[in-house]
Formats: sequence, C-alpha cells, structure tokens
Amino acid sequence: MLGSLVVVCPLPTQTTWPPGTECVAKYNFQGTTEQDLPFSKGDVLTIIGVTKDPNWYKAKNTVGREGTIPANYVQKREGVKSGGKLSLMPWFHGKITREQAERLLYPPETGLFLVRESTNYPGDYTLCVSCEGKVEHYRIIYHNGKLSIDEEEYFNNLMQLVEHYTRDADGLCTRLIKPKLVEGTVAAQDEFSRSGWALNRKELKLLQTIGKGEFGDVMVGDYRGTKVAVKCIKHDATAQAFIAEASVMTQLRHNNLVQLLGVILEEKGSLYIVTEYMAKGSLVEYLRSRGRTVLGGDCLLKFSLDVCEAMEYLEANNFVHRDLAARNVLVSEDNIAKVSDFGLTKEASSTQDTAKLPVKWTSPEALREKKFSTKSDVWSYGILLWEIYSFGRVPYPRIPLKEVVPRVEKGYKMDAPDGCPPVMYDIMKQCWTLDPVLRPSFRMLREKLQHIMAKELYL
Repeated sequence: MLGSLVVVCPLPTQTTWPPGTECVAKYNFQGTTEQDLPFSKGDVLTIIGVTKDPNWYKAKNTVGREGTIPANYVQKREGVKSGGKLSLMPWFHGKITREQAERLLYPPETGLFLVRESTNYPGDYTLCVSCEGKVEHYRIIYHNGKLSIDEEEYFNNLMQLVEHYTRDADGLCTRLIKPKLVEGTVAAQDEFSRSGWALNRKELKLLQTIGKGEFGDVMVGDYRGTKVAVKCIKHDATAQAFIAEASVMTQLRHNNLVQLLGVILEEKGSLYIVTEYMAKGSLVEYLRSRGRTVLGGDCLLKFSLDVCEAMEYLEANNFVHRDLAARNVLVSEDNIAKVSDFGLTKEASSTQDTAKLPVKWTSPEALREKKFSTKSDVWSYGILLWEIYSFGRVPYPRIPLKEVVPRVEKGYKMDAPDGCPPVMYDIMKQCWTLDPVLRPSFRMLREKLQHIMAKELYL
C-alpha cells in the first residue's frame, strides 16, 4: 500500500518551540510507531516537550492524547499582527477618480483590476479592469440592496461580485485575474491562512441560532466533533471590524479570555468567527436568572477574580479592552467567567470615536478626552463588580442617563448593592477614583481579591 506510506524527510534543525506553543498541521500524518500522534491536516496541536531528535516534538491534541510529531508537518500558530491593515477587500480603493484608477492599473496587464466608488453616480461603484493595453470601467449599480453590472446577475456585496467575475468573464472584456491591492493592506484570507488560523468550512456544522445581532447571527456549531460558538457575519463594513477583532483574539491566550479557534472566510462572501462554546451564556443574564438564593458570596468573588485575572493579562500585554461589562463576560459549563467581545480592544494608548461608548461603564476621562488606558478599564471593572454584587442590575439606578456623567464628574459614587461585603464595596470605590493615576492596577486588584478569598472576608 504505497499510497498510505508516510515518509518524513528531516529538515535542518530548527529553533526549538517552547512547551505550550500551538501549531497547526500542514499535512496528514498517520504515524509509524506506537509513540507517534496521528493527526489530520488542519488539526491544532500543542507542543509539550522536545525529543532527542530535534526534528520531532512531543505534543498533545485537543482531546488530550499525547505522542510524538514530525516538526516539518506542522506550522507554528502565530498572532495576526497586521490588524489595522487587514482587509477583506484589499482591491477596494474607495473614492479615487477614473484617472487615478488608470494610473494604478499601469503598466497594463490583462485581468488586473480594482473597484472604486463611482464619481458620476454617488452610491454606485465602478469596476476598473485592464484588458489588452487599456482600462475598461464598468458601472456597478446598487439597487434594492443588491449590486449588478448587467442587471441580470445580482450580488449581495462586492466580494460576491468580484468572486463571480474571477471565475467567469460573463460579458466583461476578461475575467478578473489579479487584484490591484491598496498600498499597505494585507488580504485577510492570506494572513489568517499564513498564521494558521483559517478553518475549513466543510468541517463546520451550524446547528442552531442562539443570538441575533445587528451584524449577523451567533450560532452553536460543531467543528470536528467539538461544540463551538460561531459569529456569522455577512461581508460589509461590520465584517471589516470583526476581522480586526479576530486578529486581536489570535494574540491573546488566557484561561479567562474566550478563546478563538479560527476564522472562515468564504469566497461566497461570508465570515465566520469560531470560538469556544460558553454553555451558560452572558454573566449578566446568569446573575439575573439565578439570583442570591442560588449564588453565594464565594461564587460572586470567584467571578470577580476570573475577570480580574483576564484583565491583568491584558494589562501585562499592553491591551485595553474598552468595553468591559457583565454583558461581555461569558460563563462556561464549569462556571468559569471569561472576558469576550474584543471589538473595541486595541493596543494601549490609541484613541477612538466615543459616539458608541456605553456611558455608564466608561470612565470620565475616556468620555471627555477619548483617553483609553488600562486605568479606564479599571473604572469599568468597578462598575462590573457592582453588577456582580447587585445580581445583574443596570448601574446608576433611578438616575437619568444624561445626569450620570455630570454627577460622576462631581465625585458621585453609587451606593453599595444590598448585601455587598464592605471589602468588595471598598474595591469598587477605589476603581472609581476620578484621577486615573490613583486607581489600582489589575495586578493590585487581583492580589486584594486573593487575600479576601484566602481570609474568607467576603462572608
């Protein structure tokens, strides 16, 4: 049976990957000895040690089985670093003129193309294609939420349209062969594949919808026998934002952060972000549905500590979450709280538009000066503690939204929730110090919470 014979060709000795390194299989490996760990292309494996032969590693798979694997059959999984430059539509050049488009498609190369916003017909687009030495401009009509060139074939978005004409000229002067990329952008599909985060759509079964958002559905799925959560996003501006979120998630690995399993970018124009499944849903709903008759002080403190440890990890890695709230914390089957929703997460020190910020959770300096930092996350963490100890109440009860900020800036702090241990209310008030410099770090908060837990001061 020559067809199933696996021959492993040793490569020159490579840099040793430390234990804990995640890697993705590039090929199928059936194994030749009892010590080998068989795997299929696309499997995620974790390195647990080295062998005497530098071309082999000890590793374990996602179900915990261990064995040896050939180093040249796997690639190291890396964090996707080009977050701001990743593009689902790297050939989309926005508002450029006809002349600028023709300059970009020079020197002529048949099949070289780009898409721009139409200058003559606002709201429409133009497909510019180089063909036999000249550039043809095709108007893309936007009608009833669909796009069309010939008013015979209609598409939901530009990605579907480009994909169609890549396969078949279908009346154009040539099929689309080579995209003219916007300078500095990276095609998202290429980057997720290169760094080991692209999953195979054929291996994902979508089972049922568990939530609907403005961006698309959240579904329970099955990926290679593992229950997963899937955000299903139709390609448009929101999908571009979710690509940035997914690229942040590839860089973050901690037991109290919801883990990204991978991304599927379909040619048909759908984006799937696949994460671990969190059986008990959002922390705020969990607290509201169970209440104080079910959840004791030890459980509330454990949730507080879980979130704090996740935030300490973000702090140490120079990430700011910007949207920390009980609605963005999920609870696993075994009651571990994990921080999710990294849509606003960015490297520390950047500013952003404050129009969509949740006022009751955002620190005064972030609302006033758009200054986000770990210390603005600490403020939000104080609000989240209040949510935990009030069993999911909305913060600042009985205060109209427009009055919250002026009162807070004058030094107003919410009262302790009913039954809240004084030590926990003290921590909330420290988080709500108006001067961000005087707020504790997440590391200090974690140490305080561990002390409270050890001494059972929460009782």
